[in-house]
Amino acid sequence: MKSGKLNAITDVPGVLVGHQTLVDGDIQTGVTAILPKSFDWFHMKNKAAVHVINGFGKSIGLTQIEELHTLETPILLTNTLSAPHVADCLIKFMMSHNPDIGRKSGSVNPVVLECNDSYLNNIRKQVITEHDVFRVLNNATENFERGAVGAGRGMSCYQLKGGIGTASRVVEIEGKNYMIGSLVMTNMGLLKDLRVNGTNIGPEIQRQLNLEQEEEKGSIIIVLATDLPLESHQLKRMVKRAGAGLARTGTFIGHGSGDIALGFTTETVSHFASAATRIIEVLHDQYMDLVFDGTVEVVEAAIIDSLMSAVEVTGYNGNTRKSLKNYMK
Repeated sequence: MKSGKLNAITDVPGVLVGHQTLVDGDIQTGVTAILPKSFDWFHMKNKAAVHVINGFGKSIGLTQIEELHTLETPILLTNTLSAPHVADCLIKFMMSHNPDIGRKSGSVNPVVLECNDSYLNNIRKQVITEHDVFRVLNNATENFERGAVGAGRGMSCYQLKGGIGTASRVVEIEGKNYMIGSLVMTNMGLLKDLRVNGTNIGPEIQRQLNLEQEEEKGSIIIVLATDLPLESHQLKRMVKRAGAGLARTGTFIGHGSGDIALGFTTETVSHFASAATRIIEVLHDQYMDLVFDGTVEVVEAAIIDSLMSAVEVTGYNGNTRKSLKNYMK
């Protein structure tokens, strides 16, 4: 399948991404925001689904998505120990835009996904502020940086520098083009297992770096966006295929890994106030193989993009992660 114009999740119309990166010695962390299309997220909820590939994680807001299959806030990514504070800031942001939250319309479900960046970042300092969160939400764009930026600043992937990666694929159905986009925050894997385009390149890089074996206890956050008119059961089936794209890069998805896939569509929206029934267009299940194929491709490509886009970073305790692009011919 061919990629979109930007080869990014923002090729899905209306989706925006923003970063706030914090770099100061042993501080190597940040926040990343993915904003769905509507911009009145609370009242125009995007259909969504979540799949927990391995649940060693502390993400916030997943149970309501699992139950109701709707997304009513932007999606924020950050480090593990900052997730509760970032969720609180997201609640304040949503209340500033919706005076009825906490009153007649009930509460709001903040969605914050996390990975542990403590190898490069002094995570105990919990430096992310409300200003950082509001800034990233207010400055999201179509064109955004990749690699060691935002929430991905302190992340490690296959014992190399990981971070934020993205990709997109065009799905053609009966002469009409749709888009599937992925944004990943990579913090998982052992170098010996790394595969790029099906080739196990990890052992040779490990020999060059003379790296010691580590325990597999990392994580990955996979966010999928599409403009395909998918219902909740179809989105659930789509996000389950994210694990196949992840496995193509070599990881066996370890015991201590928090691997979460969350997907949403910008085209199947639930209105807060609506009639008792409604008529919507939904993709016929006979085309789901095209969706699955595009999902696997876009996740694999986004993970490799996170590695190839990342620069070398030295942080907490002098720990360093090298960039994969230094070892690719």
